[in-house]
Amino acid sequence: MTPKIRLLSTDFDGTLVAHGSDPVLDRGCMECIEMLQAEGVIWAINTGRSVDLLESGLADFEFPIHPDFILTSERDVFRPASNGAAKWEPFGDWNERVARKHAELFHSAEAVLAEVVDFVNQKTKARLLYHSTGLEGLVAENEDELDRVTEFIDQARAKQPQFHYQRNTVYLRFCHADYHKGAALAELSRLLEIPREEIFAAGDHHNDISMLDGRFAAYPACPANAIPEVKKAVASADGYVASKSFGAGVHEALRNLIAR
Repeated sequence: MTPKIRLLSTDFDGTLVAHGSDPVLDRGCMECIEMLQAEGVIWAINTGRSVDLLESGLADFEFPIHPDFILTSERDVFRPASNGAAKWEPFGDWNERVARKHAELFHSAEAVLAEVVDFVNQKTKARLLYHSTGLEGLVAENEDELDRVTEFIDQARAKQPQFHYQRNTVYLRFCHADYHKGAALAELSRLLEIPREEIFAAGDHHNDISMLDGRFAAYPACPANAIPEVKKAVASADGYVASKSFGAGVHEALRNLIAR
C-alpha cells in the first residue's frame, strides 16, 4: 500500500502526544499506524524518554496500539523481551557500546563539563539533573535561558568536539556527538536490514533533527507545531511539513505518503 515503507520512526512528546490538548492522541493517526502494522510495517517510538518513562506515557495516555521497537534516551535500542522478566531488552550490543563510549567521553571531558557546571550555577537559574552514573543534563527556566546555556556549551566544547548535547523544550542532556536519534535509527535499520529508502520518520524538536535531515530516513516529516529548525531540516531533505499539528500532522504526512 505504501511506497516501499517498512519502518516508521516517530517521536513521542509533541509529535504523537499533544500535551494540554483534548484529545491528546489523534485517533486517525493511531488507526493509520495500526493499519500499517497489520500490513507488516514496523513501528518504532524514537524518544528522549527512558524506557520506564515511555512505558508510563503509553499507559497514562492510553495508547491503543503498541510499538514494535523503542529507541530511548535519544540513543538506546530495545526490542520486545524474549522472557517475562521485562517488557524490553537491548537489541544487540549497541546499548553497551554506547554506554562505554559515553563513559569514556565524560571522563576525558571532565574539564569542559566543569566549566559548564560553573556557568549554569553562577549565571543561570537552571537546575542540574543527576542520574545514578553522574550528571546527566539540566532543566532551564525557559527556552531563552537554555539558548544561553547552549551558546556557552558550543564555545566550551571547541576543545572537546565530541562532547555535545541534545535539547527538547527546556530540557538538555549531555551526550556524545556521534550518538543521537538518527544514529539509533540507523542501528535499528541495520539490525532489521531495512534501508534508508524504506524508512519514514517524524518529529518536532531539536533532538529530532538527526533523524529528519535525510541521512537515515528517506521520508522525513514534521507536524505544524514543529519548531522552525525542524521544519527547515525536513524541507531541505525533501520531506513533508504538515499543515496540522501533533498526531493529526503525522497522520497527514502518512496519508500523503500512502497517496503517492
